Amino acid sequence: MTDARPPVYQTTMGDGPRDVLAIHCTLAHSGVWRGLLREMPDDITIHAIDLPSHGRSADWKASDGDFQDVSAAGARALFDRPMDLLGHSFGATIALRLAAERPDLVRSLTLIEPVFFAVAALDAPEALEKHNADAQPFFDLYAAGDITQAARLFNRMWADPTSPRWPDLPEATRAAMVRAIHVVVASDAAIFHDRMGLLKPGGMSQLTAPTRLMRGSNTHEVIGVINDGLARRMPNAESHVVEGAGHMLPITHPAETAAHLRALFAQAPLPA
Repeated sequence: MTDARPPVYQTTMGDGPRDVLAIHCTLAHSGVWRGLLREMPDDITIHAIDLPSHGRSADWKASDGDFQDVSAAGARALFDRPMDLLGHSFGATIALRLAAERPDLVRSLTLIEPVFFAVAALDAPEALEKHNADAQPFFDLYAAGDITQAARLFNRMWADPTSPRWPDLPEATRAAMVRAIHVVVASDAAIFHDRMGLLKPGGMSQLTAPTRLMRGSNTHEVIGVINDGLARRMPNAESHVVEGAGHMLPITHPAETAAHLRALFAQAPLPA
């Protein structure tokens, strides 16, 4: 049976003056941005996508092409005018990619917990080795075909300590995570390798828009390496830590996220 869903579902939320292109993390969906929108309804309109195999998008398969390429194409279709780019985790790697492709359209760039592990491979290989060791049980379960337990372990690895445990999550939420878990493995080429050459000397020199890199204080140490490494390479970037937050900070700490966005937007005012 043909999947009637679009390859990459697109949606718009809110009616504020600033157009924000928001790209969610793996195992989530576009609806996770509603908490942020509630914090700043008079400020932003959110244009969002569901990554393939997430939310209302069609299931991704290898024959469709590289997972990040397909995802980026869906987001790129919305990126046709000056916008504020916002990405979380894997979504942040797509936001960075779009910004590098069209820096002239970037009003501001916010990267929250970007999982661009290629940065750590260059700057602190020991931090990447620690991450890889922590993630190996997930890959072992996935390789053994136990995708449900693999999804459970991946969720626990990146969830906040106060997040609901797997048995306490709604059945639909667990099913959505199991549905999408194969894209984690499919994302390796995009996040462990510098396919666009951004990490070469001067590779990010064109990214001059005000940029904010954010992470939670309770996240995996490799994220700090990535954020600080990107900040050093970008001409107008700052790296910030949200105390008490973990990897899911835009979802668990929408008020703090909104405060950071307002500070960033003040550096990139809308045309009069």
